[in-house]
Amino acid sequence: MSSMWRNAMVYLGLGPDDEYDDYAASPDDRPLPPPPAQAARQQPARPTGTVRARPPVSSGPVLSTPPETGEVSAVRPVAAPVTSSAAVQDASKPRVRAVPRRQSVRPLVVTPTRFNQAQDVADNFKAGKAVAMDLSDADGDLARRLIDFSSGLCYGIGGTMQRLERSSVYLILPVGVDVPEQERALLLGSIDEDL
Repeated sequence: MSSMWRNAMVYLGLGPDDEYDDYAASPDDRPLPPPPAQAARQQPARPTGTVRARPPVSSGPVLSTPPETGEVSAVRPVAAPVTSSAAVQDASKPRVRAVPRRQSVRPLVVTPTRFNQAQDVADNFKAGKAVAMDLSDADGDLARRLIDFSSGLCYGIGGTMQRLERSSVYLILPVGVDVPEQERALLLGSIDEDL
C-alpha cells in the first residue's frame, strides 16, 4: 500500500529528487558557445531609405503622408477642454446638500393563501409601495416559499424585508420608503383584531 502512495507522490512531483540525477544532459541543457569577438566590434546598422525634412508645426490642420499610399490627408488637432479657475475653486469647496427624506407610508396588507398571490406582493413592491405580508393563514410550505420569493424580490430590486413582532407578519419595504413605529403598531393591532 505504501508503494502506491510513493508512486503517486513521485508522479505528482512530491517525491525525492534522487532519480533525476541519473538522466543524461539533453542538448538544451548544454551551455551556449560564447559569441564571436567580431560581433562585438561591428557598428550598428545604418538606416536605409530617404530622410525628408518635416514642415514646421503650425496651428492649422496638419497634413500627413502615409508611407504606403502616398496620399495626403488632413488631421485636425483637438483642443483640450479649458476649465476656468472659478470652476476649479467651486469644485474644491464643500457643499451642503439636503439628504432625501424617506417617504413614510401605510403598508398594504396582503394575506396570501396561494403562491399565485405572490404576484400581488411583487407588483405592489415594484410600484414603490410598502407591503405587509401576513402569513398566519398560510401553511408551513407555502409560508417558506413566499418568504423565499419576497427575500429574492427585495434583493433583486432593492429594498428590505423585516419580520414584525409577530412571527407571521413580514414587512417588505422598497428603497426610500419607511413605515413609522406608530403605523407598525396600528398594523399589528389591526391584524390581531382580524384573528
